[in-house]
Amino acid sequence: MRIGIVLYPTFGGSGVLATELGKALSKTGNEVHFISYNQPARLDFFMENIFFHEVIIPQYPLFEHAPYETALAGKIVEIVKSARLEVLHVHYAIPHASAALLAKQILLEQNIKIPVVTTLHGTDITLVGREASYEPVVSWSINNSDAVTAVSESLKSDTLEHFKIRRGIIVIPNFIDFERFNKKPREHFKKAIAPNGEKILVHTSNFRKVKRVGDVIQIFNLVQKEIPSKLLLIGDGPERSNIEKICRDLDVCEKVTFLGKQEAIEEILSVCDLFILPSEKESFGLSALEAMACEVPVICSNAGGLSEVVVDGVTGYLSETGDIEKMAKDSLSILTNDEKLFDFRKNALERAKNFDLKNILSLYYSVYQDVVLDK
Repeated sequence: MRIGIVLYPTFGGSGVLATELGKALSKTGNEVHFISYNQPARLDFFMENIFFHEVIIPQYPLFEHAPYETALAGKIVEIVKSARLEVLHVHYAIPHASAALLAKQILLEQNIKIPVVTTLHGTDITLVGREASYEPVVSWSINNSDAVTAVSESLKSDTLEHFKIRRGIIVIPNFIDFERFNKKPREHFKKAIAPNGEKILVHTSNFRKVKRVGDVIQIFNLVQKEIPSKLLLIGDGPERSNIEKICRDLDVCEKVTFLGKQEAIEEILSVCDLFILPSEKESFGLSALEAMACEVPVICSNAGGLSEVVVDGVTGYLSETGDIEKMAKDSLSILTNDEKLFDFRKNALERAKNFDLKNILSLYYSVYQDVVLDK
């Protein structure tokens, strides 16, 4: 099948999932065409059956902000015709779904039919999409897509609650590629970080307020007062300077390492003992799933879809958002008991296997087949 994938090229969850999905589809013989304004972050080497098409946004003095959606729709029309695409899969409702549907209407006038599958990822529904000026467009885009998927039951529920939806939404969870994400023997790396056998806690995100990275520091501060420990922070973003200030105020700077944006996250996770994710909102929690695949238990809030990934008391612990003391207590209950840590590591891996890419891939492919047959 010839598949077009429209995505954001950044390290965020939607871009990561879309890129990994496309790569997996290409390995099973499908021809995949990525369409975005930059090369996707995880599309970093040549692969058979994969093509990247850059959306060029013309700059004119008339426009304070160049109309990306219009440029994207035009590029989609071009690629559908030149590559003879059979289906378009757009990730993130704004502006990808509306741009794809505009392209679909243009192509219909040329007697070319292209079905559009829209996948909802989270903040396109729970945050950005709720802006009054966007809501009519988001609702229209969802209702007029040929198929719509959401990455969790929680996100599906939010969508139906906050938008005027007249169609069904299929839940297809995020996935993990076990060929990449697995616990690797990296004892030399672990010794470099924790030379005295300290426990290693880790967090990864885009450092936005919704991720509550300040809570991570507060939790770690309570933990390190009880047991020797280190904290690794993977990622970067607008809250970094505030996070650094919290580290200085709590006098834990020497025990916290900012690693910045990292591609080989699985290498880092392989040496960690506990993953902390106290987010205010999480449509799914892909970073938690990646940690679990590397046998790292998860301490997290019960926001959004996290309870669909983390099993409380089995693969980690769930807490109310902002309950720093409980999260610290739960962390210590795992880190101070080697037998419990071993069991939680094993349980985390077994739970992650439910989200194996090989299983999820067939679900998406079934959706593609349905909309292609219906066109």
